[in-house]
Amino acid sequence: MSGTHSLATGLAIAIALFPGGFILAQTPAANNASSGSRSQATGAAPYMESPTAYPQRAPSGCVGCVATPAEARALGQRQLAQGGQAPTAAGQPGPEGSTTGNGQAVAPRRVGPRPNLPNPLPYDLILKGGHVIDVKNNIDKVMDVAVKDGKVASVAANINSADAAKTVDVSNYYVVPGLIDIHMHMYASTGEGGGSYAGDDSIWPDGFTLRNGVTTAVDAGSSGWRNFEDFKDHIIDRSQTRVLAMLNIVGAGMRGGRYENNIADMNAEPTAWMAKRYPGVIVGIKSAHFTGPEWEPYIQAVKAGTIANIPVMIDYGSNRIERPMYDLVTKYLRPGDIYTHAYSGLRGEQNPHTLKPSAGLIDGRKHGVYFDAGTGGGSFRFRVAYPLIKDGFKPDSLSTDLHIGSMNSSTKDMLNVMSKFMTMGLTLQEVVADATWHPAREIKQDQLGNLSVGSPADIAVLSLEHGKFGYIDMDYVKMMGDSRLVCQLTMRDGRIVYDLNGISMDLWDGKPTSDPSIAAHWTFFVPRPALPEQLTPTEK
Repeated sequence: MSGTHSLATGLAIAIALFPGGFILAQTPAANNASSGSRSQATGAAPYMESPTAYPQRAPSGCVGCVATPAEARALGQRQLAQGGQAPTAAGQPGPEGSTTGNGQAVAPRRVGPRPNLPNPLPYDLILKGGHVIDVKNNIDKVMDVAVKDGKVASVAANINSADAAKTVDVSNYYVVPGLIDIHMHMYASTGEGGGSYAGDDSIWPDGFTLRNGVTTAVDAGSSGWRNFEDFKDHIIDRSQTRVLAMLNIVGAGMRGGRYENNIADMNAEPTAWMAKRYPGVIVGIKSAHFTGPEWEPYIQAVKAGTIANIPVMIDYGSNRIERPMYDLVTKYLRPGDIYTHAYSGLRGEQNPHTLKPSAGLIDGRKHGVYFDAGTGGGSFRFRVAYPLIKDGFKPDSLSTDLHIGSMNSSTKDMLNVMSKFMTMGLTLQEVVADATWHPAREIKQDQLGNLSVGSPADIAVLSLEHGKFGYIDMDYVKMMGDSRLVCQLTMRDGRIVYDLNGISMDLWDGKPTSDPSIAAHWTFFVPRPALPEQLTPTEK
């Protein structure tokens, strides 16, 4: 079967190696018929294999990986013969309760449609009296924030509470845009162990994000172009958190050394094709953990980023004299690309004689490269970060590199990272900027990280606690601080998804302060009526 004829059938094959089996992409006609979602695929034709797409077979032990276009086409023929029709695209499920082309039931969506009951008032909810920090709009003062239909509707002083279905008193708290963590690992659905971040080393997003004010999380390279659609289907499309992705330049994704060092599977063209297929969902290219002396991973990553017009993030792997960090950030990376783990000290970030920023950091920043914290489990040292920050080299963005090795150790969560950097001298306003507007710009998602009218109503309400708090680094030593940030309430797309102390809720023995019939406009926690036998005679 020729490649031309394969294109004519409209079958795009994206192979993913995991217990779930092979993933087949939908035909272009089906893609067009199901258009309308921001996260759906675009493009009228599948990726056309070129001689350079797969010059060698997949690594040994890659069960289910198709190494050549011929094998991919043969697999597609077998699947069609067995199922009778092309299956529904991974990541593009039909209506809840329907089935895919191979007869499998579509999983229920966790993020459903908005309520049908109308709210005739100008606003759904007002956050009243909080100290608003919005770096994009230069706001740093007490104001009210009003939300309507999932969007920020007004930011002003003394908005009339009568104009909203619900008003929440957030005085003495800070109101900031929903936090953005541009470095997490969330491809936890495959069941693959053995040090795979496309497997058991990743974490499920919603348990670590919303309770910390994080409304947008970027998976930094756990999946590659071969298995991204499986990641999208099982994680992105089923999370309350807005999950975006940086696509690994390794087609098989971040699955351990034998995959991540396989230069033969690092190809710009199919990687860029998949990124362009999901614009606004795939927001970057990632290269990580490479141990060899070659520059090829970074050449291919930058080429893919250039084709798709998205940034590249580099975790620079092993420190090799053949490819010094200085050359990476001044010659190979473009302005706007991202160097993560900036305070690890593992790859020449610190001048060993002065303990100040190395020439690579200084000249890389002049070149326009962004330097991200990415603290992780083994990528942040106080002995590096503290003198660099004191010398003026502050991060461009804060991120966690959250995975199973960092979630309970030195990093813990985004607010712990922000509090840690405040302990080292950054101001509250600086860490908020580094977790909102700055990362939004880095991933070219300017609609996020701000409270502009019309922007998505992703909002975090934070408190600043004072006391004695210890912060840990990768060497398991601590720095003591006198403050820490705590998330009190999180809104995602205009609805409350986390409320630590119930500040949006009524007292159990008090009268309702809002109409429960339209509460679904502003909260996921719609009040439940008491059972008749639980009511007192006066309440009945």
